[in-house]
Amino acid sequence: MKTYIPNKFIVERDPERCIRCQVCVNQCSFDSHYYDAEDDEVRSREENCVGCHRCVLFCPTGALTIRRSPLDYRENYNWSSEVIEDIIKQAETGGMLLTGMGNDKSQRIYWDHLLLNASQVTNPSIDPLREPMELITYLGRKPDCVEVDLRCVLGTELAPQVKLDVPVMFAAMSYGAVSLNVQESLARAATEIGTLWNTGEGGLHPSLYKYGNNTIVQVASGRFGVDAEYMDAGRVVEIKIGQGAKPGIGGHLPGEKVSADVSRTRMIPQGTDALSPAPQHDIYSIEDLSQLIYALKEATNYTKPISVKIAAVHNAAAIGSGMVRAGADIIVLDGLRGATGAAPKIIRDNVGIPIEMALASLDTRLRQEGIRNLASIVVSGGIRNSGDVAKAIALGADAVYIGTAALIALGCTVCQQCHTGKCAWGICTTDLALTKRVNPDIGARRLANLLRGWSLELKDILGGMGINALESLRGNRLHLRGVGLTDTELGILGVRMVGD
Repeated sequence: MKTYIPNKFIVERDPERCIRCQVCVNQCSFDSHYYDAEDDEVRSREENCVGCHRCVLFCPTGALTIRRSPLDYRENYNWSSEVIEDIIKQAETGGMLLTGMGNDKSQRIYWDHLLLNASQVTNPSIDPLREPMELITYLGRKPDCVEVDLRCVLGTELAPQVKLDVPVMFAAMSYGAVSLNVQESLARAATEIGTLWNTGEGGLHPSLYKYGNNTIVQVASGRFGVDAEYMDAGRVVEIKIGQGAKPGIGGHLPGEKVSADVSRTRMIPQGTDALSPAPQHDIYSIEDLSQLIYALKEATNYTKPISVKIAAVHNAAAIGSGMVRAGADIIVLDGLRGATGAAPKIIRDNVGIPIEMALASLDTRLRQEGIRNLASIVVSGGIRNSGDVAKAIALGADAVYIGTAALIALGCTVCQQCHTGKCAWGICTTDLALTKRVNPDIGARRLANLLRGWSLELKDILGGMGINALESLRGNRLHLRGVGLTDTELGILGVRMVGD
């Protein structure tokens, strides 16, 4: 017995405009369109449509329209169509439901309830067109104080620092989860703009080693692609313990996406699921974490900052404090809305907390303990624009990661089919026929343009506040006001109400 599930999308084809060129057939990786030679017509399998809109974009005559199907179940707030269809799918398959991208539920987005201050009369604003604005950020452990002699020579030995010309980095997206062309686009854009990109847990393809000075290499629980050469190639080494889309569980790259090239890079058999363990088996305490941190520092001759990434959870502040004391130079918090290539849907939608709350709690805790200067804080999970970046920095972050925003810049329409390996835009796929759809020259230019635009906006925001350096905004919550928030929420964020 097979239960009926309504089609999610309706494909409308204007017969007056359709010239049967079959561009839609060739462009759709989900086989939603097909050509009927007998009737000389192009038709649609609406049950296959995922709403990616690639066919609409490439139709030369504008004959196609994709819209959501109005057909639905009887209205029931508790038993929504999504809940019903998930039950039907599991009743038929007996397995976990996988999905891509981040949490799409209606949890409060706190960035939209925080407003930035602006200078008016007593503290005049600054015009970034006429005065220099400083966005440079240094990631790494800072000393309590520095000694400078009379010749202005620094007498204090500094821990390894990483300079960012803009406080935005590209988040971890592994080879296999995304295509090699996507990674090359990220690497080239990071190099051009003066920031970093992250390999994720899939190792580093040999063709990308030349971008090593702008690369963060990740050491996750599966140790995919990890060796001495890999760690030497990167500018920062990141220990991945957790991520926002799936806190507490390991990574999963479906075997359909493990091509020959991916298998060589990850050092795993071709066509097999790449399942990284939920825990790092050598980390069962803060002491174990410290041992791994210093083992990696020793392995890289103490020349690279060591970053530790965890998912934003209710005790993230206490965990973060332990990570700093364990020797981490950078703490990465990945929030509830962090995206992924493949995650159990139930985990993505129900585990973790918003990044805004985790960030505020961690920054407060480290300041209270007097150790805030001993590690930089990087946050990710739903950063959408330069306004979110500015608010994150005011809440205490040193920099942010962007993942979904970067993929959207490359053409992603967030259709959430990343786990299938059939991405119509050539982003989350290893199918060579599809990966060609991302041109690294164009991709790098678009990503660089995005960060360049955000940089200009950040300078305008700073100028409007009457400050000319990002450092003056960092952790300065007096520049923020909350709107539509409870006293409890304002207390956790450490932000006053508007009008106060």
